[in-house]
Amino acid sequence: MEDFAKKHQEREKAMENIRNKLALLPDLPGCYLMKNSEGTIIYVGKAKVLKNRVRSYFTGSHDGKTQRLVSEIRDFEYIVTGSNMEALILECNLIKTHQPRYNVLLKDDKTYPYLKITNEAHPRLEVTRRVLKDKAKYFGPYPNAYAAQQTKKLLDRMYPLRKCGVMPKEVCLYYHMGQCLAPCVKEVPQTAYEEITREISSFLSGGHEEVKKELQRKMQEAAEELYFERAKELRDQIMHIDAIMEKQKITTTDTRDRDVFGFAVDKGWMCVQILYMRQGKMVQRNASVFPYYGEAYSDFMSFVAQYYSENPALPQEILLPGPSADDIVDEASSQSNEDSAVHIPVEATEGAVPLEQRVPTNEASSAVEEYLGEGAGTVDAAGGAAALQEWIGVKVHVPQRGLKRQMVGMAAQNAKVSLDEKFRLIERDEERTTIAAANLGEVIGLDTLHRIEAFDNSNIQGTNPVSAMVVFIDGKPAKKEYRKYKIRSVQGPDDYGTMREVIRRRYERVLKENLPMPDLIVVDGGKGQISAAVDVLENELGLFIPVCGLVKDAKHKTAQLMVGDPPEPVSLPRDSQEFYLLQRIQDEVHRFAISFHREQRGKSMVTSKLDAIPGVGEKRRKMLLKHFGSIKKIKEASLEDFRPLAIGDKLANDILKALRDEES
Repeated sequence: MEDFAKKHQEREKAMENIRNKLALLPDLPGCYLMKNSEGTIIYVGKAKVLKNRVRSYFTGSHDGKTQRLVSEIRDFEYIVTGSNMEALILECNLIKTHQPRYNVLLKDDKTYPYLKITNEAHPRLEVTRRVLKDKAKYFGPYPNAYAAQQTKKLLDRMYPLRKCGVMPKEVCLYYHMGQCLAPCVKEVPQTAYEEITREISSFLSGGHEEVKKELQRKMQEAAEELYFERAKELRDQIMHIDAIMEKQKITTTDTRDRDVFGFAVDKGWMCVQILYMRQGKMVQRNASVFPYYGEAYSDFMSFVAQYYSENPALPQEILLPGPSADDIVDEASSQSNEDSAVHIPVEATEGAVPLEQRVPTNEASSAVEEYLGEGAGTVDAAGGAAALQEWIGVKVHVPQRGLKRQMVGMAAQNAKVSLDEKFRLIERDEERTTIAAANLGEVIGLDTLHRIEAFDNSNIQGTNPVSAMVVFIDGKPAKKEYRKYKIRSVQGPDDYGTMREVIRRRYERVLKENLPMPDLIVVDGGKGQISAAVDVLENELGLFIPVCGLVKDAKHKTAQLMVGDPPEPVSLPRDSQEFYLLQRIQDEVHRFAISFHREQRGKSMVTSKLDAIPGVGEKRRKMLLKHFGSIKKIKEASLEDFRPLAIGDKLANDILKALRDEES
């Protein structure tokens, strides 16, 4: 009760501070940073008028997602910018720096792979996720690493660039296969590299049809001259091109490179779909699914800004949807699927601004000034497109009609399908898990099987014995109810004694604190472990809860289920959902027990090494570990390093001698 009163008082104090700061907010564009009680930045936003936007969080009602964000805000900061475009850029940089939990994030492990021709005397072709200002040529992005690796594999066969990281002293197998020019032993003219780079650039920019025609011509020549092995190699290359660069249904009448965006939202989740069109053909697509907490279109634009802030391979044109994509999804759905191609005429566009030159300008266009409305996060689509266009120097459109709108509608429709598929998979998994739990109850002879509690013991030759319990409710893990146990009464490797102690301690507390009773208890082991658990439950605690055991095979995998008194094996098909549920339970409790045992073993090893030294008690041990950080650092210390801890040279020498003697 005192904790609740203290937290309420702290919240009221924080809200009073926020109200005072709200009164001082300026009528200017900028970015705001929301903080929680620990001072951690949890959300970054941008606004045309800071006063109106930030106040909107603390007035009126919000939906569930935004309310969750607001409930954690205890303070905020703001940064004034010269224009809304500068606010867009600043927001993007702040999000990448602070990684706020409530913002849409392009995480490092989700960055897109690129193909790169290195800027070296003897260039190489490689796949990379890091984009550097190193004058190399980047191509992409690719929606996944497999697509990038397969394309590189194809290009390695077709173009003889250097493959090795360090230049060898003699030619390797790649040279004999015709896949390397052997710059290690031969003089390769720069013009040869320029020609290869030009051909690769043409190929990756959508000119693979011309490359294929050239290969077909060379194949015919080789066949006519009876060079059948060479003709076969060229034929295989053509087949690889056909396999990777499959035919597309969407084409345009020009040969421009475009990125087409669409998004869909449902149940607090957003899916952004990107269609990559190169040389007038759709060559790739990518879907990103993530939770969002702000206004949908504002968070979508934040995603797009982050995406292009790190993307050196810019297209010539970007197509974006408007704030409400439902109408264009309906339009896209109504289009005939029988058309083999959609032809889209476009006007000429200017070249893209290089990554290093994407900096804010002093004057923003009038459309940019309308970018962020004065409402609670409402966004003007045309203004957002104009801000993005001015920043990255690429033509950005929000099409209102015609075939370009159909393309955006197709992207939005694909985003909606991806999101629906995600929810269907979740529902299917939940349904299968719930049914598996119910069916398992029937096999065991239980009317209901809502709550399962599973136990596992862990020790190494009896040292640091521990046990762990996990809880599954309706077939799903309830991690907040997991428990760890240090074994107190058992000495040595006594699995039955350990099981008795843990079952006794757990269900004494359940009775004492009136906690939920499980419908089934699962122990790791066979008849002995089951009997030990049943004996404590029935004869000591007066509880009659069904207990089953999970027996493992020689490979430490779940082999069979044992139930009853006396316990007997229950036949369950290995490919059934019920058996899969038991495997999940046993693997989870084993993982939890092992991790706890490693943690305890690590602590005991540190304790024993220092406690065995005369003159080092618990207080000095803690002080040493806090000061040095680890046993290894203590071993490497000099006598002078101990003096700030008020440890004399004699004791310091004893500590170092004891630790080093033990190591030797």
